[in-house]
Amino acid sequence: MDILIGKGDEKVYLKSEMINRHGLIAGATGTGKTTTLRVIVEALSELGVPVFLPDVKGDIFSLTKPGDIDENISERINFIGMDFNPRAYDIELWDVFGEMGHPVRTTISEMGPLLLSNLLDLNEVQEGILNIVFRVADDEGLLLLDLKDLKSMLQYVLDNSKELRGKYGNISSASVGAIQRSLLVLENEGADYFFGEPALEIEDIIRQDSEGGGVINILNSKLLHQKPRLYATFMVWILSELYENLPEVGDNELPKLVFFFDEAHILFQYGSKVLIEKLTQVVRLIRSKGVGIFFVTQRPNDIPEEILSQLGNKIQHALRAFTPKDRKAIKETAQNFRDNPNFSTEEVLTNMPSGYALVSTLDADGLPNITEKTMIAPPKSSFEALSANEIRELIPSDMDKKYRNSVDRESAFEILEERILLKKEQDEKLEAEEAKRKEEIRRDQDEARAERQKKRNKSELEKQIGRMTNSALNSISRTLGNKILRGILGGLIGKK
Repeated sequence: MDILIGKGDEKVYLKSEMINRHGLIAGATGTGKTTTLRVIVEALSELGVPVFLPDVKGDIFSLTKPGDIDENISERINFIGMDFNPRAYDIELWDVFGEMGHPVRTTISEMGPLLLSNLLDLNEVQEGILNIVFRVADDEGLLLLDLKDLKSMLQYVLDNSKELRGKYGNISSASVGAIQRSLLVLENEGADYFFGEPALEIEDIIRQDSEGGGVINILNSKLLHQKPRLYATFMVWILSELYENLPEVGDNELPKLVFFFDEAHILFQYGSKVLIEKLTQVVRLIRSKGVGIFFVTQRPNDIPEEILSQLGNKIQHALRAFTPKDRKAIKETAQNFRDNPNFSTEEVLTNMPSGYALVSTLDADGLPNITEKTMIAPPKSSFEALSANEIRELIPSDMDKKYRNSVDRESAFEILEERILLKKEQDEKLEAEEAKRKEEIRRDQDEARAERQKKRNKSELEKQIGRMTNSALNSISRTLGNKILRGILGGLIGKK
């Protein structure tokens, strides 16, 4: 059940039970990396092993069409001495943006703060705030499914920072603002397509077709890889999901799934230190889940040493030396291979024609075989690129029916919006009650003022009446007194 890679002095095989020890396919542009990848993918599918690989250039979709036998392929077949029957393979198309494949989604919660921090390019303080947001959401039973959920939670944490600070630590408004701005940039890049439901179920990429062949899952990455941070985070996320969801199986004769990481240099260029540490851990441990990983890149030194050291199967196409730095890289690359006494590895690296590669695979004991200069076997499927219409015709399937339409169930956004609406209603009710209370107080005060004014008016009236009465009495008294006086005086005068 070994996979025929090609032929050097002898036929060169990739042992199926060693595929979960991972591998490397490297070489300069145009030297045959894609051909090698296709040969391995086709063989795995024929063995019933599902595959997941990104198509960055749009030249993998043609796996679904049988190839032709031309003069070049005939020469290869004859030199290698292999059976060759052109054929097509069953493929399933995926696309984060849902244009050239089934939509691929995950939720904010499943992505987690670590990967999301890398996606948003957050610093350590901002990552700490994001961890607080996730913790508050967990503690309050708020689901984080899509970007609007995360934005609502950020605003909620900011609005309630004083109350939350005692339990979760300081929450800087500046850091929250920075995360909100990063989310806006991410949203503008189309990442909102990636977050939501239905989320991808890992079992849907680990399937066999009706004839027992492994389904080849192709991720349309022509647009995705132009957004390198999203591409890198997506690839690490799906590897993490495989590791977390698959059971332990140990070393089997056949892997459960083989994952190809094309344009691998993007990850290490745009991945944070913590993200790369996470990937290193996954690469080391995922072999026990029956998953093999192949990194595809131009130069081996694109990959950190701690990961490169875990890649047991190495296929190195030609490298070109244009600068002293290039020559140094070639020398370092040669040191990664077990020496072959029949040639200089370093010299062969710079002189191999397209379609050849230096191959060192693992033997049955897990030890590197002697490096062979190998003519790579031809793929059985077509090299002819598919048109956009031909690709779209491949999309309709049960998987597309399952994932095409998004579902927006109640989550943090809706719950927090309901809380805001309820609080607004409560505030309006309190304001109305307060206004009513103030109106009642005003009326009571007006009535009290009116009563006091009435009493003052009555008192003033009584005073005026009293004054008038006293004045009248005084006038009467004076008049009467004058009359009496005149009468008395008149009598006295009369007597005289």
